[in-house]
Amino acid sequence: MKNKQIELPTSQEIQGELKRERNKMRYKKILKSTVYALIIVAAVAVLIATLVMPVLQISGTSMEPTLENGQIVALIKTNKLDRGDLCGFYYSNKILIKRVIGLPGDVIVIDAEGTVYVNNIVIDEPYLTEKMLGDCDLEFPYTVPEQSYFVLGDQRSNSVDSRNSVVGSIPFEDVMGKVVIRVWPFSDIGFVS
Repeated sequence: MKNKQIELPTSQEIQGELKRERNKMRYKKILKSTVYALIIVAAVAVLIATLVMPVLQISGTSMEPTLENGQIVALIKTNKLDRGDLCGFYYSNKILIKRVIGLPGDVIVIDAEGTVYVNNIVIDEPYLTEKMLGDCDLEFPYTVPEQSYFVLGDQRSNSVDSRNSVVGSIPFEDVMGKVVIRVWPFSDIGFVS
């Protein structure tokens, strides 16, 4: 019977194997921390998008040329709006985007040509491509109720808005927020006014 010699690993081989094992452990640690970080970032993004800055996709043409069909905008949650602000509000299980024209207590008049008067002053509307009375069944002068806004679309020919008593003035509690930024498409990214 022959004696077999067992070759023991050299110290370099042992050091190399230890290094590989340490690298595996370090890699697993880095991977685990990266996954945790991504989960936390995603959770924070969802919370921000839900609670602070909702994101909406524009559907329809009632806000053209300011906002076009398919664009994506972000809102800041608030019901404190000024005349001229774009706002999102709940209406009939949908969220609509319109422009605030009248504040609580304002007296609104829209003439046959579509010129809008707020408190007997013609408002400047550079965002319109054409003025028109559109689908209106209100009697003027119209006083905006307390705790409400009078809103109009920028494309008056096909906008369902406060001119029609079906929508009417928007109560503060139905306001979702103020549109502040267009985020898609990237070529049009920027603040909205």
